[in-house]
Amino acid sequence: MNLAREMTATEEKKKRARVKTEKYFDYSLLFIVIFLVCFGLVMIYSTSAYNSQIVNNGDSFFYLKRQCMFAVLGLTGMTVISRIPYHFWKRFTLMAYIVINLLLVVALISGVASHGQRRWIGIGPIQFQPSEVAKAVLIVFLAHVASQAVKQLKNWQGVVKCFALALPMILLVTVSNLSTGIILLGISFIIIFVASNQYKIFFGVVGAGLGFMFIFLQVAAYRMDRIEAWLHVETSEYGYQTRQALYAIGSGGVFGKGLGRSIQKLSYVPEAHNDMIFSIICEELGLFGAIAIILLFILLLWRCMIIANNAPDLYGALIVIGVMAQIGLQVIINIGVVTNTLPNTGIPLPFISYGGTSVTFLLCEVGLILSVSRSIKFKR
Repeated sequence: MNLAREMTATEEKKKRARVKTEKYFDYSLLFIVIFLVCFGLVMIYSTSAYNSQIVNNGDSFFYLKRQCMFAVLGLTGMTVISRIPYHFWKRFTLMAYIVINLLLVVALISGVASHGQRRWIGIGPIQFQPSEVAKAVLIVFLAHVASQAVKQLKNWQGVVKCFALALPMILLVTVSNLSTGIILLGISFIIIFVASNQYKIFFGVVGAGLGFMFIFLQVAAYRMDRIEAWLHVETSEYGYQTRQALYAIGSGGVFGKGLGRSIQKLSYVPEAHNDMIFSIICEELGLFGAIAIILLFILLLWRCMIIANNAPDLYGALIVIGVMAQIGLQVIINIGVVTNTLPNTGIPLPFISYGGTSVTFLLCEVGLILSVSRSIKFKR
């Protein structure tokens, strides 16, 4: 009897020895992101070549070259960050939180002005938006705080305290950039909601957030003009950009006019290579191309959800949820604005719209997701 038990125990040990643990890496997510970045480069050249030739002394590749430079920088950052264990960033979260708030103050006081707002900080020939950096910092900071305070987040006092930590950054950004402030508020809401899972508490938070948005809409008159343009896009003097974007979407039909054959990009749609790039995608590639891009974003968010569900700890899961929230909100708002489903506001389409700071830090955030995915282990 004892001999039989010993033999059984020996067989079980041999079986365990044969079971190997392997680390996971999400190549599907990586492929989708690289494809979106490359597609964005193609569309940036297509939408900007004509206007760039006029503005930049005949250099039709000006915007493409700049975006390529930042894309390479972002891809390098993504590769490096993906190989660093994500717990490494915990020790820097408080320092990063303080530094980014100081940079936001500097941008408000003495930043580089553009389109009537001070949102950029200039360092020699390079300009960057601290608000784009703030998204990444807020995600890592709130993920750390929320993962350490799960028990406290089960009551409304803990939820309010957690939101209070995010509030200074949100307010500093919202003063000059309401749309990015809304993104930061949405990221904070989703991270804290996932960590807390207390539905009743968040009804009050949603009400407070809506009140917060209403106040900032009233502070600047141009924001109410955008609401007016949204409601009366056909007749409003402030609805020109949206009208032109809708003309582009409508003229594209099902399969589009063909890559590079857009008419609306020829100085009709303002900022065609920036926030309105989706309208040119619709015109050149039609409904088919637009749906394909939307499906790619849905697939990207699905891969993020799988990684979050299998993350080794709450901190890793909340990092992924935060980045997922940012990408999802930006896609929804950008496409909503272009199709006049939402009031006009300046939110870039992730990985595709022109913007060096945006694409660089988005790719670094993808590096964080890949770092979490590397920590997932499975048996075979």
